[in-house]
Amino acid sequence: MLNRWLENEPKETLLCAVTAAAALVLSITGALKDALPFDPAWIAIVLCGIPILVGACKGVAFEHDVKADLLVAMALIASVATKEYFAAGEVALIMQIGSLLEDYTSGKAREGIQRLIRSSPQKARVLRGDITAEIPVEEVKVGDVLRILAGETIPVDGTILEGKTSADQSVMTGESIPADKSAGDTVSSGTVNQYGTFTMRADSVSADSSLQRMVRLAKEAEENKAPIVTTADRWATWLVVIALSCAAFTWIVTGEFMRAVTVLVVFCPCAFVLATPTAVLAGIGNAAKYGMIVRSGDALERLSKTKIIAFDKTGTLTYGKPRVTSAVSVSGLFSDADIMRMAAQAEERSEHPLGQAIRAAYGKSGGKSGEAKDFQVIAGQGVSAIVDSHTVLVGKEDFMASQDIDVSACRKAREAELNKGATIVYAAIDESLAGFIALRDTVREDAKETVGKLKSAGIVPMLLTGDNRQAAEAVAEAVGIGDVRANLLPEEKMNIIREHAEGAAPICMVGDGVNDALALTSANAGIAMGGIGSDIAVESADAVLVSDDIKRLPYLFRLMQKVMSKVRVNMIASLLINLTAVVLSALGVLNPVTGALWHNCGSVFVVVNAALLLRLKDN
Repeated sequence: MLNRWLENEPKETLLCAVTAAAALVLSITGALKDALPFDPAWIAIVLCGIPILVGACKGVAFEHDVKADLLVAMALIASVATKEYFAAGEVALIMQIGSLLEDYTSGKAREGIQRLIRSSPQKARVLRGDITAEIPVEEVKVGDVLRILAGETIPVDGTILEGKTSADQSVMTGESIPADKSAGDTVSSGTVNQYGTFTMRADSVSADSSLQRMVRLAKEAEENKAPIVTTADRWATWLVVIALSCAAFTWIVTGEFMRAVTVLVVFCPCAFVLATPTAVLAGIGNAAKYGMIVRSGDALERLSKTKIIAFDKTGTLTYGKPRVTSAVSVSGLFSDADIMRMAAQAEERSEHPLGQAIRAAYGKSGGKSGEAKDFQVIAGQGVSAIVDSHTVLVGKEDFMASQDIDVSACRKAREAELNKGATIVYAAIDESLAGFIALRDTVREDAKETVGKLKSAGIVPMLLTGDNRQAAEAVAEAVGIGDVRANLLPEEKMNIIREHAEGAAPICMVGDGVNDALALTSANAGIAMGGIGSDIAVESADAVLVSDDIKRLPYLFRLMQKVMSKVRVNMIASLLINLTAVVLSALGVLNPVTGALWHNCGSVFVVVNAALLLRLKDN
């Protein structure tokens, strides 16, 4: 408890501040004057002042650093030495209020790395002879044969030996459409086996897996992000020198020690310390009204400096799920609607994500489920079924080739869809190609307008994605982004972000998935999509769009810039008020008590000026 008090822990500081405020009221009103053997202001001095004195001494003695606390400590000691107890208590209370505001706006420590660690598989199912055993993933050796069931996360990097599956690789690449895998294909730790069972050979141990490498890189990125020093502490050395010089000069010229003490009291940077946290608190409150959570004042400052914004594609500029964009018939016997209906009915019992997307699109259009017979799944390739007495095959090109079905008749229409970043699923009826269905991740309706406004504000957009180049360029063209980087692994995204972050133009990353966590942490500032975003991405970011409303981004950057402008105005105003107080104190117009009240005008000004930020609106 004692250590928490001396270290200015929020709960203890709040309790002390409330008690100190009550004590100062008793002191100035004279209540309980006869009942207590001491001035009640001593309660404020002890509860709020001692942590300041301890912090100042630690800074000088152990860190060899002069902070704003040192100037406050000098004002406290001078006030107590001259028996101006109320002035000392008041200064201590105001500084602790500033500390509370800093703590409130600093936000919770990021938990992204811990969440990333918790997302790692803890067990692996190993085949050893005729025995299947579950062992801790750390005990898996290179060459071990593992069995992966449907819905399980792959524990280590490896190669499929037997079986077929569709792997959700969004954790590593961000691709919205799962990748079909069969014997001989490699799979990565952290990706999810969406259906079926397969066996794989472990090609690496857990510590060397792709997911664990992400954990290590995330830790390094977090450790390498230097904290921003508060402005009050940055200027503290000069403030201490100037304050002592002014006090000494006043004492020498006037010969009155009390005037020197008053100079130290009024030079105490109460308003200066409050200038930043009050504006930050108001800015964070305003952002919250529009569904934007900014984690800390440090994050706010970094967001305000953004010159480049890097977007992830899937789930950020797009909705993050494959959707049917068209059904095309190449047969005179069947219409486009027939292709959609028969494919959806054939996929009625399919567990494949693309089959589910086809069913969902058909149902959304008002279509009704039909009775498909003789349903069969050819793992990793497609399905077959009898619909309306017709044999229907639905799957990708390699499935059609295995069934001796020529798909060249739809080459021209297919190429047009592929150029838009679509995935093609073919439909064959009675052993002949009947048409195809195109699926792709669709662009958010307000993405183009958002990118346009960011450009107008002088922020340069770029697109970083693990998806293929065709899909990436199609989305970039639709929203107006010229700089496109595709086929990126999380580590490659991070390296691109890091290169920009170390340059002259600060970069902000906007993403939603686990694969974006490294980039979000490495950027000067990171913004996560909160509605569909992974927990890891959200916890790795400096700000969160709670409802995935990217059209708020231009306002977010504009608001952050206005907050920093308010901070600068507050600082200049507080310094001018303090300067006026110093002159009046040196002339003997103010004594320690009236001086403390005068320089509190600066505190009132910065609070009121910061509160005006709450009135800003996103037009």
